Amino acid sequence: MKIIDLRSDTVTQPTEQMKKAMIEAPLGDDVYGEDPTVNILETKVATLLSKEAAMFTPSCTQSNLIALMSHCQRGDEYIAGQSAHSYLYEAGGGAVLGSIQPQPIIFEDDGSLDLDKVAAVIKPQDVHFANSRLLCLENTMSGKVLSLEYLQQVKAFADKHKLSLHLDGARIFNAAVKLEIDVKEISKNFDTISICLSKGLGAPVGAMIIGNKELINKARAWRKMLGGGMRQAGMLAAAGIYALDHHVERLVDDHSNATFLAEGLANNPSVTVLENPQTNMLFIEANNHDQLVPFLKQKNIILSADPKCRIVTHIDISTDDIYTVINAFNEFYE
Repeated sequence: MKIIDLRSDTVTQPTEQMKKAMIEAPLGDDVYGEDPTVNILETKVATLLSKEAAMFTPSCTQSNLIALMSHCQRGDEYIAGQSAHSYLYEAGGGAVLGSIQPQPIIFEDDGSLDLDKVAAVIKPQDVHFANSRLLCLENTMSGKVLSLEYLQQVKAFADKHKLSLHLDGARIFNAAVKLEIDVKEISKNFDTISICLSKGLGAPVGAMIIGNKELINKARAWRKMLGGGMRQAGMLAAAGIYALDHHVERLVDDHSNATFLAEGLANNPSVTVLENPQTNMLFIEANNHDQLVPFLKQKNIILSADPKCRIVTHIDISTDDIYTVINAFNEFYE
């Protein structure tokens, strides 16, 4: 029986067509810059996001860390949300490996950072303080999409305060699909962007960092130091190319399935849907959650054990699967 795994869009499996593209990819040594498939992917992503250059990395954790280390020197500071991946969920790499001080502030309910609060933590030029160098945003943030109007305000704010801007855009294509815009309308507001190929886009491995040529050249040195220089990486890059060609527009299906699931669970009096999903994520609180999780697992439905439960739809979850999940919830609470 099919496993319906709703914990994350990181659990996706490559399609047969994607595997075929991987097997057939021409290869070379990427550390020498000679893997033709990696080079195609990097050019493709830079063009898509309207930047000068892009670099392939094994993971979005590494691409975010490389961005921090490329923008900041030892003793500099980056400002990010309290629950941002680059601060909270990436093992403290910026501080541990980059000697870069994080300055976290609380996200607003819509996933944005209040710019007045950001301004309040920017350090004055004084020997007592780290140098505030970089502002980091995340889009989507817990499935929430930042508006273009807000991104334009952030760009003007960063210019005024002489801050560089990095976007953890692991799910940037979810945001673009939701807003029904070209992704470059988001990326143009940032100096660097990270994107993940192995979440909603369905590739098995890989991420990108995108920016100007000078910064990406610096990023290549950091990638090598961090162990991210791969050799015949074109097999992985081919999956990313296939994903960008075939799996972006279909993200709307994941968003629709998340909404459908939220509506179905909201009809159950034992389940509270905390917010209507904007993209492919919803959060619920359910009575007897500790008993619900093993009950669903027996039915091959995998759910997070966290009481505030994040549910994520993705390429391997069909509308029929959503019916199955709703019925299983209803059966548990009969």
